[in-house]
Parts: sequence; structure tokens; C-alpha cells
Amino acid sequence: MPSDKLKNQLHLHFIVFIWGFTAILAALISMDALSLVWYRVGIAVFVIFIYFKWTKVSFHENLVDLLKFSIGGILIAIHWATFFHAIKISTISTTLITMSSSAFFVVLLKPFFGEKKIVFHELILAIFAVIGFVIIFKVESIYANGIIFALISAFLIALFSLYNSKLVKKYKANKIAFYELFFAFLFMTGVLFYKGSLTIDLFKLPKLDWMFIVILATACTAYPFVVATNLLNKMSPFTIVLTNNLEPVYGIILAIIIFGDKEKMSWQFYLGALIIFTSVLLNAFIKNKNFKLRFKK
Repeated sequence: MPSDKLKNQLHLHFIVFIWGFTAILAALISMDALSLVWYRVGIAVFVIFIYFKWTKVSFHENLVDLLKFSIGGILIAIHWATFFHAIKISTISTTLITMSSSAFFVVLLKPFFGEKKIVFHELILAIFAVIGFVIIFKVESIYANGIIFALISAFLIALFSLYNSKLVKKYKANKIAFYELFFAFLFMTGVLFYKGSLTIDLFKLPKLDWMFIVILATACTAYPFVVATNLLNKMSPFTIVLTNNLEPVYGIILAIIIFGDKEKMSWQFYLGALIIFTSVLLNAFIKNKNFKLRFKK
């Protein structure tokens, strides 16, 4: 029988694999990015609401707390909208590897959130990541708009993560996620209403789209959230962060298998991707080494 530690590791890898599959579903669903985000957060909120009702989780929060959650909800909504739009106008591979730049943006934004000053090794690795992006941008200029939207998305998820790192010190993670998804749904409803897209036509979708949307909202959003929250109590943050770095790898491999030649890039693209991915992994390993040294002391 496998140990609990091994089971948790396998479960985490499965969750990261699912997150990598999110980009595949976004490419397969025919609707535009804004409508796609609206469906994703709407169904996910409903599913998590049912789960919380079943587990008897209280929903009561004061107005100030709700306003804080609403900021996170707007950030994650715009992040997903730009992420899906990048996939629609470029490729899954370019979008996913560009999303790895979120680590670079975290380095730049940390001082604004009262975190420690910029660390030298993080700055050096961030510079290497930028070199990787320059290589990719140069050889894949046909997807320039997609790369720009993916960079915006990466910046937003970095901002969102740092913002949530403050909230999680005061509030439970499940409460934060539920209300942020709820406010993301309200925000996207307002956006669609403003654009005049909130009509009956929004619900006239091909059967395959309905199937993919339900999978995206449940298996790729609601389910991973609940499981990932539970794993935080069983595994070290380093293990979780390091494993999450495999998401672009899983996503790109799946994209090549499913979409074939459309997702095959030049060797320069993979060189740039390797530089970016290596910088992310090195940063994780250095932090883990520093953590072990402090622990031994």
C-alpha cells in the first residue's frame, strides 16, 4: 500500500496536470474569452456553494471583508479573461510559457506589499527569464499580441497572489476563494451587460461547448480548489510551489498531442522556454536550500 505522503504527492501532480488541461479546454471551447470566464466562475461558485452547504461552512462576513474579497475577485476575473484571450489569438504553448513570467513580476511587486526587498539571486534569475522571453518574442513575433496579453495575465496573477498572501493571514482560504469567485462572477456579469452580450444567445452553445465548460468549471476549477486547500495542511509550501511549476510542461505536452502541428514551435522557442523554466526551478531550489539551512540552525 502506498504511504500517505506518496498519495498526497500523486494527488498534487494530478491537480497540476488538471490545471495544465485548462488551457486545452479554453482552446476547444468556441465562445469568446469574456463569456468563457463568466461561465467558469459562475458554475464554480455554484458547485463550491453546494459543497460548503454540505460541510456546513458559514458564509457570514462583514462589509469591509467583502470589499477586500471583491478586489481579489476582480483581479482573478481579468487574469482569466486575458489568459483565455491570449490562447484564442495565439497558441497554448506561447501562452503557457509566457505565464511563467509571473515569478518575475512577483519579484518586482513584493516590495510594494511590505515584503522583503528584492533578493539578488531572484533578480539575476528574473533577468535570465527576460532573456528567454526576448528569444521567444523575436522568433514567434506572429503571436506578439497573444504574448502581450499573456504577460498582462502573468502580471495580474502575480498581483493577485501577493494580495491573497495578505488576506490568507487573516481569513480562511476557503472563504477567500469562494467570495473571490463570487465577486469575479458579479464583475464579469457587469462586463457582459455593458457590452450587450448578456442575452439569450449567451446560452445557445454547441453540445460540446457545454460539456467542456462544465469540465472546466468543476474538474478544473472547483475540484482543484477544494483539494489544493486540503493539501496545504499535509504538504510543505515549497513542495506545492515546485510541483506547480510543471503546469506549463503538462499543458504544452497535451497541446502538442491534441493539436499537433499547430502547437509545434521553432527550436528557438523551446530554447527560450528552457531558459525561463530553468530560472523558475533554480529559484525554487535555492529557496528550499536556504530553508533547510535555517532549519538546521
